[in-house]
Amino acid sequence: MTDIRSPWLLYCKGALFLVLGVLASAILLFEHPSFKVAFLLALAIWAFARSYYFAFYVIEHYVDSSYRFAGLWSFAQYALRKRRSSGDP
Repeated sequence: MTDIRSPWLLYCKGALFLVLGVLASAILLFEHPSFKVAFLLALAIWAFARSYYFAFYVIEHYVDSSYRFAGLWSFAQYALRKRRSSGDP
């Protein structure tokens, strides 16, 4: 399978992810309408977004500028290789 190169399709893909996230969040809050659930959902979304940012932007720009990540699986493999090579427990 090749990479998507059409800007229109990339925008559609991003919009679909946004719609999916909003719908899933709305359904969850509809089934369990409480401040606690809303807060924990917002916290989880924020934390996952920050970890994604860390895995790609921070590592590439501040830790290892020679490495280009292709996805979360690529980052996991990179992190495991770095851990083994540095001898960390």
